[in-house]
Formats: sequence, C-alpha cells, structure tokens
Amino acid sequence: MNDPLRVRFSGPLAAHAGGLRAELEGRGYTPGSAALQLQLAAQLSRWMERTGLGLADLADDRVAEFFAQRRARGLKCHISPKAVSWLRDYLAARGLLPVPVPAPPSPAERLLEKYRGYLLQERGLSPGTAARYLCLARRFLGSTPPAGDSPARGVTAAAALAFLTAECAGKSAGWAGCATVAVRSLLRFLHLDGLIPGPLAQAVPMPARWRLAGLPEPAAPDAVAALLASCDRDTPAGRRDYAVLVLLSRLGLRAAEVAALQMSDVGWLDGTLRVHGKGSRTDVLPLPADAGEAVADYVRDGRPRVPGGPLFRRTGAPPGGLTPTTVTGIVYRACDRAGLPRMGAHQLRHGVATAMLGGGASLPQIAQVLRHASLETSAIYAKADKSALAALARPWPGGAA
Repeated sequence: MNDPLRVRFSGPLAAHAGGLRAELEGRGYTPGSAALQLQLAAQLSRWMERTGLGLADLADDRVAEFFAQRRARGLKCHISPKAVSWLRDYLAARGLLPVPVPAPPSPAERLLEKYRGYLLQERGLSPGTAARYLCLARRFLGSTPPAGDSPARGVTAAAALAFLTAECAGKSAGWAGCATVAVRSLLRFLHLDGLIPGPLAQAVPMPARWRLAGLPEPAAPDAVAALLASCDRDTPAGRRDYAVLVLLSRLGLRAAEVAALQMSDVGWLDGTLRVHGKGSRTDVLPLPADAGEAVADYVRDGRPRVPGGPLFRRTGAPPGGLTPTTVTGIVYRACDRAGLPRMGAHQLRHGVATAMLGGGASLPQIAQVLRHASLETSAIYAKADKSALAALARPWPGGAA
C-alpha cells in the first residue's frame, strides 16, 4: 500500500512536507490517496527546483506550464491545475503564494458583469442558469469582430446566426434550444442597454422543436429492482447509493434535487421531505416508509458524523456533499453492477410517472407528485401507455400492417 510518509521531497516544497501530509489527513484522504497527492506535490517541487522557481514564483501561469509539460509527455492522470488546488489553498492560507494583482477588467468583462446582474436581479434566473447564459455570451462576444471600444459593436443578426450555426452543429435539439434562448437573452439586454440599435433577438429564430413530440423513456420496474439490489448495503457507500436510488425511483426527484438535500430537510417526526426544485421552488413531500428507512439507515450507519449540512456526502476525500453529476454517476455505476445499459437519473423519474399512470393516476396527480409547474409538462406521459393508444389508432388504409 502507498505510504504518504515514504514520499521524499526536494526543492521549495520540502520544508512543508510535514504540513502537507497533515493537511491531506485533515481533509480525510486515505493513506493511498494521500500518497498519490504528495507524489504529485513532490514532482512539482522538483520541477520548481530545476527551473529555479521559489514559492513566491508559483503563479497561475507557472502551475499551468507544469501541467502542460505533463500533458505533453502523454500522462493521463493529474494533468489539470485543479489537481493541486488543495496544495495552493494550503500555501495561500499561510501567505506563501504571490498575491495576484488583478488586471483592470476589460470592456467585455464589464459588460458581462452587468449582464450577470441583469440575469440574476431583473430576470430572476438561478445562479446555475445565469452561469450557462454567461458562458455562451462570452463565447458569442468573443466570436464577433472587434469594432471600436465597445464589445457589442460587432454584434449583428448575421453574427448571431453564424455563431449559433457553429455552436449547435452536431448537438442535440435540446442544446440548440438552450443556446438560442441564451443568445436571444443577450441580444435583448444589449438592446435595452442601448448598446445595439435594434431588437435583434427577433431576427434569431428558435430551432424547430415540437413540444411533446417524443416519448418518455422510463426505467422498467424490474430494472429499478435490479439497480436497488446491486447496492452493497453492508458498506457506507452502498447505503448511501441505495438511499439515493430509492429517492429517485420512489419520489421521482431530479438529480439536482437529491444533491441539494440538507439534513434539515428531513422531517424525522412527521415523515416528510423538503425538496428544493427548479425555479427556487420548495415543496414538502410525504416520505414513504421504505424511502425513510433507507435514508435513516444511511444517516445512522453510513453518513460521516458531521452535524447538519448536505444529507448525502462523499465517501472519499475531499469531504463534502454530492453534485448532480455525482448523483448521475451513482445511477451509472448501479447500472454497470446490474449488467444493464446505462440510464440517467431522469429515467427513474419517468418510471415513477408511468407507474402512476398504469395504476390509474390522473395527469394532475402526476403533475403534483413530480412538481411540474405546468400541466403541459405532464401531458407527455399520456402517450406512455401504448396499449391504450393502440385502441385510438385508426386502421391503415387498405388493411396493411
């Protein structure tokens, strides 16, 4: 087994080797994981020694140069500056890193910051949605030719169409719709702020995407049972994964909603669960007995002894709560263990709706359980019962099958 005590340092970081080991131990790294992190830190220290750098020279561009050389050598692991974020946090907390002097914001950065305030304050978007709009806005403005001192002077309807054509090439219809909405939002903002002369958003058509055109792909009941059975409930990770899968498959929660659950959201006395959904919506749902038992089993015998905070937490270092991507990964790994094709967390949500429909539930009842803002969103499940739809289908002319 890797032993972090056996990692040998030379160079500028050698004097801090003991503190780095203690830092990783405090963050909850296992000895093997800590040894790998320390080996990377030792390699960085030797590279600094060879290039004549001290701690005061360890700026962002130097760290990026070190990892660029690792990528050039064909290495596949630890090839991003994020791999030493813990190390830089440790050094920065002790005043050992150079204090970056912020460059004055460019006109484009000032414009994007103003646009961010517009999205959050006037449009009321969530921080995550605003970040996605800003990312697309930054790429769009960067694609327009510079003209004068304003980053918006090169913005035209033709430029917007050209950007979206390149951005959406090979992407799904859903992504094309999201990108188009984001660009149209920026164009409205630029017009309202007087930076472009006309309402160019009207010149950018939305991509063809018919509502309710597709069929939901629900997880079959036997597939859900196989996913649950694949969890090793004798381990902390297995208890956590089982509880996550039960909430996804019994309550139809979204991956982001599971990740956002806090310990305080569980009503242990009244058997409820407070769910933070889309659009800053909060709902209190009854917690079924099996779901409550799975959550209680995880909290009692699987969750780290941390008061409050996220309900579901990482089992490895660094400690912290789950992300929506982590929740999706839990579903993927369960599919792999069960020998099933990978499905997303949303297919478990579809499975809840189709099971309710098969049990005689109405669309308003499904909309209430899934917390849809509009009944139109639930209408897609009206097509899920193919046997019922077959009775409505008219025979093909001529009697052909």
